Amino acid sequence: MIDSTANTQLLSMRGIDKSFPGVHALRQLDIDLHRGEVLALLGENGAGKSTLIKVLGGAHLPDAGSIVIEGDRVNIASPADAQRAGIAVIYQEFNLVPTLSARANIFLGQERTTASFVRRREERREARALFERLGVPIDPDVLCCDLTVAQQQIVEIAKALWLDARIVVMDEPSATLTPREIDRLFDVIRELQAAGIGVIYISHRLDEIFNIADRVTILRDGGHVMTSNIRELARDQLIEAMVGRKLENEFSARDVERGDQRLVVRGLTRARIVCDVSFAVRRGEILGLTGLVGAGRTEMARLIFGADQRDAGMIELDGRTLRIRNPRDAIRAGICLLTEDRKSQGLLLRLSSRHNFGLPNLGSFSSAGFLKQAAERAKFADYIDRLDIKIPHQDQPAGLLSGGNQQKVVLAKWLARNCEVVIFDEPTRGIDVGVKYEFYVLMNELASQGKAILMISSELPEVLGMSDRILVMHEGRITGEITEVQHATQEQIMRLAVQ
Repeated sequence: MIDSTANTQLLSMRGIDKSFPGVHALRQLDIDLHRGEVLALLGENGAGKSTLIKVLGGAHLPDAGSIVIEGDRVNIASPADAQRAGIAVIYQEFNLVPTLSARANIFLGQERTTASFVRRREERREARALFERLGVPIDPDVLCCDLTVAQQQIVEIAKALWLDARIVVMDEPSATLTPREIDRLFDVIRELQAAGIGVIYISHRLDEIFNIADRVTILRDGGHVMTSNIRELARDQLIEAMVGRKLENEFSARDVERGDQRLVVRGLTRARIVCDVSFAVRRGEILGLTGLVGAGRTEMARLIFGADQRDAGMIELDGRTLRIRNPRDAIRAGICLLTEDRKSQGLLLRLSSRHNFGLPNLGSFSSAGFLKQAAERAKFADYIDRLDIKIPHQDQPAGLLSGGNQQKVVLAKWLARNCEVVIFDEPTRGIDVGVKYEFYVLMNELASQGKAILMISSELPEVLGMSDRILVMHEGRITGEITEVQHATQEQIMRLAVQ
């Protein structure tokens, strides 16, 4: 927590306003940040968080408003202006060049040179010093593509330190980290605090907010809802302020009688990644699958969906052995996959949201080789209403939607396909608590229709709150099954995950 002696104003943003065609993203927004403080920035998807940090980082020009840093008004018209002002933004998608070394990424554009030659030895020494300061030993000469996500994040933070950043913005920094890596990230953040650096921390994981933040600012529909000391708020108050309504429970209640086995997997194997995995999912059941990052969960889902080729194993649906060679075979058989990474694997971001919805359903919307656009539009309109997709028009490119609305478009295309087996891989990653609840309701509705649901998740409260049974993976194998979920604990799951 911040020291009261360090509680001096570092950043002041006043009256920030920003509009895009059809969207008023920020509405006369005010925000303050103090030296040595971690300010959590919260809100539902589409609340304006990303737009605000892009204004601060120079990626967007505000239509109105002022930015003051340590008493001086600054004009931030580009990322270079933000950098000169001492602002570093670490986005979810890192701004690193994968084929360059960690050292080269830190000094990119600021290389130490003599007679046009880069002083690599000096840069290497300074990079090592930065990594030592952060307490994470990284070889400065290793390529960034060979680093883990957590290590790439440290490279981004090291770059911020090298640029002498006074303000560091972290956008969903823990989304793909293991619990141990998250603990290390928090240690690094506390070291930044001790150095007087202000941190703006964006996350949908409320446990993290109560762990690391000093204050919280909540946005809704582009406007300021509240700012409060985190110690003065209860979890329920935080959720209610974010979604604008009271949620009695974070997880949707369900009482569905489970039937016969629908999806059966026997001996599924691929190299050393997935090793002799067998399980079954029943009619009306939500089977939770969890484990640490790298346990083989996503890889197993890709094998079932035909995105990767298996070395051995059988897949059955309703007693019928399936021959799945590719995703098309899986879709035809009635299996769909909501991928872990919706942006690179679940959507074509430059295409319209309507076209993304229609791609796996072209057979329903075409005749004699011609697309029936009116039918496609009408069907998509039904799902926009049903799923409450916030979108100005159907032709809006999918890449311009918020994370939660992107996920809803992915879900809509599979619901229209009426698949019998639905695999959710990290279904609520990067989406807010209100939209999470909507997803939980939808998952329960699918189960009540007799679908077989496989839910892969790293969020243990989600696994415990939504699953009828839980499987735990470690190093490509199933290491445990929990059938009495109502009596299970996160500690029990973690013991199985590290065997």
